[in-house]
Amino acid sequence: MLFYNDIRSSIVVFLVALPLCLGVALASGAPLQAGLLTGIIGGIVVGFLGGSKLSVSGPTAGLVAIIGAAITELGSFEVVAAAVVFAGVLQIVLALCNGAKLADFFPNSVIKGMLAAIGIIIILKQFPHLLGFDMDFIGDESFAQQDGMNTFSEIYWAFKFWQTGPLIISAVTLSIILIWKNKKLQQYKFFNLIPGDLIAVITAIMLNEFVFAGTDLQLSQNHLVTLSMDKGIEGLVNFNFMHQLGHLSNLAFYKLVFGITVVASIESLLSVDAADKIDPEKNISDKKRELLAQGVGNILAGFLGALPVTAVIVRTSANVTAGAKSRWSTILHGFWLLVCVAFIPNILNKIPLACLGMILSVVGFRVTRPSLYKTMAKRGSAQLYPFIITVLAAVFTDTLTGVAIGFVFSIFFIIKADYTSSIIHIKDNNSHLIRFNKDVSFLNKSDLIKCFNEVPENAQLRIDGSRTIKIDADILDVIEDFIETAPHKNIKVSLQKSPLALVELFKGAHT
Repeated sequence: MLFYNDIRSSIVVFLVALPLCLGVALASGAPLQAGLLTGIIGGIVVGFLGGSKLSVSGPTAGLVAIIGAAITELGSFEVVAAAVVFAGVLQIVLALCNGAKLADFFPNSVIKGMLAAIGIIIILKQFPHLLGFDMDFIGDESFAQQDGMNTFSEIYWAFKFWQTGPLIISAVTLSIILIWKNKKLQQYKFFNLIPGDLIAVITAIMLNEFVFAGTDLQLSQNHLVTLSMDKGIEGLVNFNFMHQLGHLSNLAFYKLVFGITVVASIESLLSVDAADKIDPEKNISDKKRELLAQGVGNILAGFLGALPVTAVIVRTSANVTAGAKSRWSTILHGFWLLVCVAFIPNILNKIPLACLGMILSVVGFRVTRPSLYKTMAKRGSAQLYPFIITVLAAVFTDTLTGVAIGFVFSIFFIIKADYTSSIIHIKDNNSHLIRFNKDVSFLNKSDLIKCFNEVPENAQLRIDGSRTIKIDADILDVIEDFIETAPHKNIKVSLQKSPLALVELFKGAHT
């Protein structure tokens, strides 16, 4: 039954990955087959070698701007493919130097914020496709689009120029997916083994090809998957690596290598971390192995003339929410890409984008489920605020920028929480207690001064440092100054179970 789950989920991931592979290649200015080949390598090769059971690799929208600019600057996509080889080598070096541990420094609130944002972005970006306004490529994750519009202006124009045919197909697709998930129907073996997404795609094709045929409802080719594979399977591969080595003296080439390495590595590690967070079985991925596998995948992709390979959050989320249990789902999705591109490209070209957009929208809703927001709200402001900031920043910029902004704000809240909880001041009539709950640094200096200023004349003050290991010299100076001035206000100071530093300070002040 486990393998059946993987087969079923692999078909769902295949249907999600197909338009994303084509869309990223189109937006990058690369050959369409380069995006498909990346998806195949990411599925079969990285899926087999990787350290995550559930993450799915392929081309990423996060590199569209970098690849597009490099093609213009360096003159051809083949040069970019050569840079992908070098980036793969650097990823392997990075993995061997334990660079994968960098992912452990990203707070959970930021990772979950990234997941929630991805879900929202998917839904918002699919609205135009559901209405038949296919101006932007499927898989775009940036707020500011290449066509000069943004996420919300695209939706505005989509509602203004919506078409009936795509809207019907979107509604039928959603209906089939929801009906297929009905608990009563899931009791029957057929509904449990065959994914509703596949039935929805087949139904959408038949609707457009037969029911809508010859009417105003029929979708034209610009509303369908567009895949040109006149040369068959051999058209996927482009062996040009050795001819591009002359660019090794070009500084722009190395800037591209560095850019691909950084973005691909960070996105891969974040995707693996996200997969672990939403994995129902709570598997822990081997990030070092994953980064090694990404490096191998990119070396192979570059040699064969493909786009860079990264673990991708959208496909990974689709894989987990579809019920994948092992790496076989990832591997099989790459196999389905290879088989379909090689043998039935004409059938793929009949799939309506509105149908695939609805499948992606359902994935997005499952990822940004309402329960996630409720859980984060219950964890307090230190978790909720970085989560919300990450979500908003990612929606209004892009995923990686949003993560970076969320990370900066999470550090701020960590420092703030540490600052406010390090020192407590307890008042009981004329008796006062100032307790250090943890190590105190210069950041707590003003807070400590404020506490001392609140101690009135003729009071008794206990300073408890028993819970600290390290106290900054700035803090000791403040304590020493207060102990010296306390007799003038008739304040009696005592140290309760204090560490050695405070004991010595107290003795020195009363020698």
